Amino acid sequence: MTRLTRWLTPRRLKLAFYLTLAAIVLLIGYRLYLSIYEQGYHAAHAEQIDRIQSKIDGEGLSFAVVGNINNSVGLFERKMIPMLNQAGPDFVVSAGNAVSGAGEDKYRALHRTLSHLEMPYVLTAGEKEGGAFGSFNFYEHFGPFFHGFRAGNSQFLFLDSTNPNTYPFQVHWLEQQLRDPFPKHRFVFIGHPMFQTTHTSPIDSDSQYLADTEFRDRLHELFRKQGVDAVFSSNLHLFDRQERDGVNYVVTGGAGGLVLNDDISFYHYVDVQVTDDQVTIGVERLDIGQHQFFKTLESLWFFIHSLFYVGHLNFLLVLGLLILLAIKLYSTIFVERDYYRNYDLDTSPWRDRSLSIAMVTNNYLPFIGGVPISIDRLRRGLEQLAHRVLIVAPSYPDQDDQGTDVVRVPSCRGIDKQGEFRLANPLSPAIRHGLRSFAPDLIHIHHPFWLGWVAQWHARRLKVPTVFTYHTRLEHYAHFVPLPGPLFRNLIAHTAIRRFANRCDGVIVPTASAEEYLRVIGVISPIYIHPTGIDFDRFRQPAPKAVARLREEHGIADDERVLVSVSRLSKEKNIDFLISAIDELRRTSEQPFRCLIIGEGDEHERLQMRIESLGLERVVTLVGAVSPEAIAHYYQLGDLFIFASKSETQGMVILEAMAAGLPVVAVRSSGIDDVVKHESNGFKTAENIPLWVEAARHLIEDDELRAAMSEQAVTTARRHAIDRFASNVSGTYVQVLALYHRQANDNPTPSSD
Repeated sequence: MTRLTRWLTPRRLKLAFYLTLAAIVLLIGYRLYLSIYEQGYHAAHAEQIDRIQSKIDGEGLSFAVVGNINNSVGLFERKMIPMLNQAGPDFVVSAGNAVSGAGEDKYRALHRTLSHLEMPYVLTAGEKEGGAFGSFNFYEHFGPFFHGFRAGNSQFLFLDSTNPNTYPFQVHWLEQQLRDPFPKHRFVFIGHPMFQTTHTSPIDSDSQYLADTEFRDRLHELFRKQGVDAVFSSNLHLFDRQERDGVNYVVTGGAGGLVLNDDISFYHYVDVQVTDDQVTIGVERLDIGQHQFFKTLESLWFFIHSLFYVGHLNFLLVLGLLILLAIKLYSTIFVERDYYRNYDLDTSPWRDRSLSIAMVTNNYLPFIGGVPISIDRLRRGLEQLAHRVLIVAPSYPDQDDQGTDVVRVPSCRGIDKQGEFRLANPLSPAIRHGLRSFAPDLIHIHHPFWLGWVAQWHARRLKVPTVFTYHTRLEHYAHFVPLPGPLFRNLIAHTAIRRFANRCDGVIVPTASAEEYLRVIGVISPIYIHPTGIDFDRFRQPAPKAVARLREEHGIADDERVLVSVSRLSKEKNIDFLISAIDELRRTSEQPFRCLIIGEGDEHERLQMRIESLGLERVVTLVGAVSPEAIAHYYQLGDLFIFASKSETQGMVILEAMAAGLPVVAVRSSGIDDVVKHESNGFKTAENIPLWVEAARHLIEDDELRAAMSEQAVTTARRHAIDRFASNVSGTYVQVLALYHRQANDNPTPSSD
C-alpha cells in the first residue's frame, strides 16, 4: 500500500467531497453576486469629460496625473485613491498603463477601482492598454485612443503611442487641434516617454520609450511652436521632469506596479495647478508600499475575480471540473463497483435461443460511414446466428431496404453542408409502433443522443435492457455544434457520454483504449471489448480486371506506388494533415506515387482548392464516394493505406485495408493504437509531418519491408472477421439479459423458438 493510499482514508475522502460541494456552492453564489452588482459600462470618457467641464466654470483648475496603475488594488485603490480624494483635485488623469493587461476582466476591474474616486477621470492609452484585443476593449469601455477636450482656460489632448500605423493621422489631427487660439494652457498625454529621462531605473529599458524618432521630433516641434505647457507619459517605473524648448516633459510611473522605493523609483502622483497665467507642476511622494505576501494574495484574488466574473467559459469549465471532482469523490466513497464480469450468472435461458434485437441508430445505409457499415455487418452476422434484427434509422431519399427489417423514421437534412446527415423525428409514432410490434428482447443503441435518448425511453417502458456501442469520439465533432469548442469538448461531450453509458445495462467498445477513456470519465456500467468485424473474405477476393480498369481510369503509371485513404471529407478526419504530408513526401522521395482519397463530405471543395494551391493535382485525387464493392477494388489497387484521423474508436477502414494486404501509415490516436502494431503491420507516428513522411517513404521505397508488413496486416485483419464479431456480441447480449433480469428479480423461462 502506497503512502498516498494510506493517507486517503474514507474520512478524508468524505471531507474532500463535502469541501468540494461547498466550493461549488460558493463559486455559483459569487458568480451570481458579481453578475448582479458589477454591471457593464460603455464610452465612460464621454460621461467623465462632461463631469469635468460642468465642474470647472472658472479660469483656474487642478488635476492629478498618475501612471502605471496596473490594476493595483492593494496600493492604488486602497491607499492612493483615499489620498487623492482628500487632496481634492478637479479630476485625475492616467498617463497610461492603468491596466495590467488588455483583457476584458482587467478593464472591468479597473472600472470598479476608479469608481472609488470622488472626482472625474480620463485615461491615456498606454502599452498595457494596447495588448491583445486591447484596442477593442479600450474603445468599447472608454472611447477613442486619441481625443481632446477643453476645460476652463486649458486644452487637454490625448495621443496613442501604441499603434504606429496611426502616427501620420495623429500628427494631422494634432495640428488641427492646436490651431484653437482660445486655450491659454495646453497639456498633452502620451503613453510612451518621448525623450530619455535624466535618471534611469534598473527595472526599465530603452524599449519602453517611444521608438519612432521621426514621430517624436514632429510632435516636439508642434509642442514647441504651439506653446504646449506639459507633456505627461508613463511606462517607466520612476518620476522624471525635464524642460525642452519651453515644454515640460513629465514621466510618472508610481501609481502601482513594480516600484523600487528609492530616490528615483518611488510611489507618487503629479499635482498640477493651473491659474489664468501660470502652471505649477509638483510631485507628491507617497511613503507607502505593500508586502510581497499581500501582493501575491492580491494577485491570486484578482485572478479568481477575473476568472469567474468575465471568463464565462472558464467559469463553466472550472465549475464542471469541480462537479466532476465531486462526482468522482462521491463514487469513490459511496458507490460500490465491481468491474469484473459476473461469472455466477445463469445465462442458460438466453444462451441457446433466437434473440430479437432492435438496433437504433442516427445514421444508416445508404449513408456511407463507419457506423452504418458496422451496424449492417453486425446485422448480417447476427442473422446468420439465427437471431432476429430490427433496425430503427432515419429515412433517406434513395434508401433501399429490400431484404432487411428496417423502421424508417421521417427525417430532414442535418447540420452538415451537403445534407448527408439526417435528423430523424424523435417523436415519430413509427418508432413506438415498430418497437412494440417487434417486441425486442434487448435494444442495442449506437449513438448517445437524439434517437439514442428515445431508445432508452422506450426500453424502460418495454422493460428490456439496453446495450450501447461507443463508436465515435464525440468531442472531435465540436465544429458541428453551435457552441464554443472548449465548452462542448470539456463539459458537454464527456458528460453526455458518461450519463448515457451509465443508463445502459452494458457498453460495447472496439478497443481497450476506448474502455480506458470511458472508465476515466466515470462510466461504471459493464464494458465489453469487441473489435468491429469486417467482411474479410470480400477484401481478399482478387479482381485483376477491376484493378487494371481503375489504374487506367486514374492514369496511374506502372512504376507509381499507390497510397489509398478512405475517409469522410470532414474536419474531424484531419485530411489537411494528409495533404501537407503528401506535399512533403513528394519533395523527399524519389519514388513516384499517387494518392487516392476515397470518400465525400462537406470539406470537398475546400480540400480540392488546397490541393490545387499546392500544385498536387497530378499527385492527390479526391475520388469521392464509391460503392462498397468498388472500395475493395481500390484497396487492391493500393500499395499502402494512409490515415490521419484522430476521432476514431477503432478505424474500421484500416482493418479493411489490412484484409486487402495493405500496410498502414497512421497518426497515433486512441482507436488506431490498438489496431496498428508499429513496425509490424504498419507505422503509427505522432501528428508530425517529418515523422509521418519518413515512415511513408520507407514503405513506398522498400519492397521487402512492404511485403513483410503486408503479411502481418492480413494476419491482423483475419482476427476481425464478421462471424467472430457477431458471435462475441451475441454472447454479450446473453450476459446483459441475464444480469438485467436478475437485478429486476424477474427470472423468466423463455420458451424455445
